[in-house]
Amino acid sequence: MVGLPRLYTEFSEWWPILSAPQDYAEESEFYLQLMQNNASIPLRQVLELGCGGGNNASHLKEELSLTLVDISPGMLAVSQELNPECEHILGDMRTVRLGRQFDAVFIHDAIVYMTTLDDLRQAIETASVHCKPGGVALLAPDCIRETFQPSTDHGGHDGNGRALRYLEWVWDPDPDDTSYTVDFVYLLRDRDGSARCEYDRHICGLFSRQEWLETIREYGFEARSFPFKHSQVEQGSFEVFVGIKLGQ
Repeated sequence: MVGLPRLYTEFSEWWPILSAPQDYAEESEFYLQLMQNNASIPLRQVLELGCGGGNNASHLKEELSLTLVDISPGMLAVSQELNPECEHILGDMRTVRLGRQFDAVFIHDAIVYMTTLDDLRQAIETASVHCKPGGVALLAPDCIRETFQPSTDHGGHDGNGRALRYLEWVWDPDPDDTSYTVDFVYLLRDRDGSARCEYDRHICGLFSRQEWLETIREYGFEARSFPFKHSQVEQGSFEVFVGIKLGQ
């Protein structure tokens, strides 16, 4: 895992108008149902590792009691403003140890910043350490090796007198390693009407389905793969992984 992209440091306060919380309602409902359907214990207390600005949490908190962990102080501050009723903890998903267990552990797309198998193992070990037997770990990478496709996207929102638009370019400079590249250009318009253009590079991990499943099993889970279902996503484009924690 390399250093944090600029989005999570100097531009973290812009996050809510790059990716608005309301855009996550359908996605969060899918994750909630998947966790509930695969757990053999009731889901009440849930740990989210790599919570970012708290967009998923803003929906999941309606049903769950959430503890939110992120490595970025700026993103954690954004989530604290959006989700003041949730517990927030500054920490690295590879190494954080809270000394307690939860009914489920959720890692959304922050898992893609695990760029080596060692990083991935450490994150899944953290999930295992914090997950009760019969509980679940849900991991939602942006892509796996079998489904990776170079792509471009754009978006953004207006809000609080400011506006942001972005261009996203996903590509893989070396198909033989375990990472791919996401280049962003942000067009930022501030409250005084001034605008500027900024560049940001994200290096993300890319692993095969088998590598995901084997690593999840390695840390005491029964591993399952599911297609991601969303009204705006082509069926079969994305997969998510669920680990069911074994033991008594």
